[in-house]
Amino acid sequence: MTNDSTTTPRWRRIVFKPSGEALAGPSGRGLDGPTLDATAREIIDLRQNLGVDVAVVVGGGNFWRGRTGAIEGMDATQSDHIGMLGTVMNALALQDALERQGQPTRVQSAIEMPRIAEAYIRRRAVRHLEKGRVVIFAAGTGNPFFTTDTAAALRAAEIEADALLKGTHSGVDGVYDADPRVDDSAVKYDEVGYMEVMTKNLKVMDATAIAFCRDNSIPIVVFDMTSPGALRSILCGEAVGTMVHDV
Repeated sequence: MTNDSTTTPRWRRIVFKPSGEALAGPSGRGLDGPTLDATAREIIDLRQNLGVDVAVVVGGGNFWRGRTGAIEGMDATQSDHIGMLGTVMNALALQDALERQGQPTRVQSAIEMPRIAEAYIRRRAVRHLEKGRVVIFAAGTGNPFFTTDTAAALRAAEIEADALLKGTHSGVDGVYDADPRVDDSAVKYDEVGYMEVMTKNLKVMDATAIAFCRDNSIPIVVFDMTSPGALRSILCGEAVGTMVHDV
């Protein structure tokens, strides 16, 4: 990649929230090497060519779908802890993909596991970003009953990110008034307000995450992360996906 010094990104620090299933490639389960490598290249492009601080909060749905993937009768807290461990696996895999391509990376886990990841410390995370490292936040918030969407909103506020970019999969390229995969008449929003997302129960992120972003004035961009170059296009100000913000 060549350094594009003529491009000024619209945001200087972001949290990127890829779904676990998006890292799994076409199968939606486990991990897919080419998908990890492509995702790493896009992140590196932002960091090295646009000078954007990039933090990543990974989901774990490719390994464990929380309550819907739980064994019947399993304790809800136990199920959530299994899901958190799934996010750690994704974080380590993405770290490997980034570092094989020359990008210094740190994984910080909300559940302490010092042999494989740093404990989450906000000041340390910010310092890593300032030094040009990509920081991957694993294990959600470390608490059951909170999704990785909420973890992404929380971390974005803590590190003073300018925006939260949520990457979807399965070809859904933004926020619609109905599920475009089953309703051909579904209409896509280019922009939508936080309150409209909550009152109409639009499937963007969980309500806690939306309210947190609203209260902290953090815009959210929902986009199809399988579309090549989408991250760069968003940072360069192009109309990609749907922006959720104060309107």
